[in-house]
Amino acid sequence: MKFIIGTFILLLAIFVLGYFIKKKYFKEMDRLEAWKIDLFNRPILDEMSKVKQLNMTGQTEELFERWRNQWDDVVTVKLPDLEEKLFDAEEYIDRYRFKKAKATQQEINTKLQETEALIKKILEELHELVGSEEKNRLEIDLLKEMYRETKKTLLAHRHSFGKAEKQLEEDLEAVTMKFHEYEEKTENGNYLEARELVLQIQSNLITIKNNMSLIPQLIIECQSILPAQLNDVLDGYREMTGKGYHLEHLQLEKEISALREKLSEGMVMIEETEIEKAEEGLNEVKERIDIVFDLLEKEVNAKHFVIQNEKGTTGLLTMVQTENDYLSDEVVHVQDSYHLTEHDFEIQRHLEKELAAVTKHYEILLEKISINETAQTVICQELKDIKEQLDSIHEEQEIFSQKLQALRKDEFEARENVKELTKKIGETIRYASKSNIPGLPEDYKYLFEDANESIQNVTRQLEEKPLNVSALNQYLEIAVLTVEKLADTTVEMIENAMLAEKAIQYGNRYRSQYPSVAKGLKDAETAFRQYEYQEALEQAATSIEAIDPEALKRIKATVK
Repeated sequence: MKFIIGTFILLLAIFVLGYFIKKKYFKEMDRLEAWKIDLFNRPILDEMSKVKQLNMTGQTEELFERWRNQWDDVVTVKLPDLEEKLFDAEEYIDRYRFKKAKATQQEINTKLQETEALIKKILEELHELVGSEEKNRLEIDLLKEMYRETKKTLLAHRHSFGKAEKQLEEDLEAVTMKFHEYEEKTENGNYLEARELVLQIQSNLITIKNNMSLIPQLIIECQSILPAQLNDVLDGYREMTGKGYHLEHLQLEKEISALREKLSEGMVMIEETEIEKAEEGLNEVKERIDIVFDLLEKEVNAKHFVIQNEKGTTGLLTMVQTENDYLSDEVVHVQDSYHLTEHDFEIQRHLEKELAAVTKHYEILLEKISINETAQTVICQELKDIKEQLDSIHEEQEIFSQKLQALRKDEFEARENVKELTKKIGETIRYASKSNIPGLPEDYKYLFEDANESIQNVTRQLEEKPLNVSALNQYLEIAVLTVEKLADTTVEMIENAMLAEKAIQYGNRYRSQYPSVAKGLKDAETAFRQYEYQEALEQAATSIEAIDPEALKRIKATVK
């Protein structure tokens, strides 16, 4: 019984599965059938009827016949074949031959795509043909009007086009021929070829109108404006040469001759209506004329600079030479009193060498100016370089002079500092004496001796001839530090002595009660009698603060 039920369930499952698979395939069949019907119903014949309104000859006739044959093949062969294949596919589905049905559906889908592409191509070509006829009909009238206006302008203003008029007439005549050719193509039904002619006519007329708008101005530039500018350049060149300018390096006569030849070539291009090339040539001529004018202007400006700065540079050279002589004498005088390093002498030799080179260069430049066989721009640049070198030398001279003067200043400041340091030591000793401290610690006496010795070292340096200022400043720096340390140590020593004494007196109140305080104060008194005031203060403070932590703070408050 279970076996029968199981078999029944399995068969039912297979039936349900088969049902859903068949439903899926039939759904695809519906789509393919609808696609086939849509292709069959495409309005190809209606669209083709529009072509019959055109001249059914030549290219139009050929295209029409091809499209009709292609559509007949679709209707009588391709779509009926597809109908059979659709029927076969349905049979395969009914018999549950799904693999075969799927392959057939894929083949049908491919055929439908090919047919769809063919129909699309027919419609595109058909629309292109009909559209070309419509566009040609609309545009050709506008182009004819454009042609008439262009022809009228050429006749009315023929004098402004010069010899280019002949080429313009030939260009317009070529357009006339294309109009005739267009009519022939249209009458013969070759509308696509006629479309190409319309586009050619449009392009040619635009080019001709463009050329006609540019030619008059180009002729004026080529025959009047630019030749006049070349004459101005030549006149300016000859005038400047007459005034003594050396301009052979510019080779202007050769350049002007080449530019005039360029203008002749440009005129030929204009007459042949090669306008783009003519414009390029004339622009090149303009640029080269601007360059020539700029070169001449630079020569004029350079000469003005030379005239304005020649005397000033001579004066600057004289001043630098005078300063060099002064520095040479100053070095001789200074080295008797002060020690100069090899670097100092090297600076002096370097300045003299630079000055000699610049002086020689300037003498040569003055000779060039006198002979007048060098371009003013070259002379101007050389004069600028010499002036910059002289300014640099003068700046170095000032720095070196200040360094020599600083030697005397350093000596004077050192002597004044020795006086101040000696005075400060005296004031420090008097301050220590007035403090009434019992005596001076040994290390303090050594510090006092060091301070006096450092001052003596500075004094000995000041007495040396020649004076070594560098060594003097080093000794002076040591002396300043030593004296300052002596002064600071003195203040600290006296303060420690006073605090130590006060601390011992303050601690006496605890001496009898606390043995540790008694011992600490005894050690502090011993150190105090040996003039070790800092140690005495530390001993007393340590012993007292163990009993009274705020004691030292109160003691310091009383001292202040």
